[in-house]
Amino acid sequence: MMVREPIVAGRFYPGAEDDCRADLEQRIPTQPDLSAVPGYPVGAIVPHAGWMCSGGVAGGVFAAIAQRRSPSTFVLFGAAHMAAAHTAAIFSEGAWETPLGRIEVDQRLAERICSQTNLIQADAYAHETEHSIEVQLPFVQHLFPDARIVPIVVPPSPAAHEVGQAVARTVASYAADVFLVGSTDLTHYGPQYHFTPEGTGPEGVRWAKEVNDRRLIDLMTEMEFDQIVSEAAAHHNACGAGAVAATIAACKQLGADQAVVLEHTTSSEVLGGQGVGSMADSVGYVGMVFGRPTP
Repeated sequence: MMVREPIVAGRFYPGAEDDCRADLEQRIPTQPDLSAVPGYPVGAIVPHAGWMCSGGVAGGVFAAIAQRRSPSTFVLFGAAHMAAAHTAAIFSEGAWETPLGRIEVDQRLAERICSQTNLIQADAYAHETEHSIEVQLPFVQHLFPDARIVPIVVPPSPAAHEVGQAVARTVASYAADVFLVGSTDLTHYGPQYHFTPEGTGPEGVRWAKEVNDRRLIDLMTEMEFDQIVSEAAAHHNACGAGAVAATIAACKQLGADQAVVLEHTTSSEVLGGQGVGSMADSVGYVGMVFGRPTP
């Protein structure tokens, strides 16, 4: 059986089971605010940085979902950080290992997805060095212990939203009990990222969040999936634009007509709140949920 081993455990999140569970309990609110969450959540966007920076945003999203649904399968659209990635790649069988154990791939759904489109190829090796899906899995295992996964890396290509639509058609055709998760971080600002159009001081970091991040979040809120990839390419405000476009397109095809921002923050704000101090470099994070009024 193909097993994808963790590559960022011990760096982005704890590598030992007890430490991982303890960290999760700190990141996941016990009483999430559900006032803005759509009645029937269909999908979500979460960040994928180290848990110290973005784990609270992801934890809030997964906690909110757990209050409304208990899906049997999570389809996870991941970013494609490797420049060589051109085609969406699905990990179609086997399992993924985390400090909490193995989580199985929903092989039957993965095979059905592949049979419905030529936009997605079965390629487990495309997932070897990509961390954006891995950092979500302990949240799924902790809150949804019986769930399986379908991991798909989605490059920021013009066809990214079509990947999501193809997945949605398969999910609808087979009435699969699925929840869709896409992952991206937002503007990477500062000297470390070689992106400082508004300077290197606090004003630049503020612009990155309030202007540059906001451009993309507004499109996400309006569910304008066909504009996501070009927006990110033009303004450098998402590293997982393909995953976002696929997720929103799939959600919309499955009937989602509401998009709600649960949290929007930055690494500089989070680390500053932990006493680390002001940051010259900053990365934006957003947690969003897409849904419809009824199942």
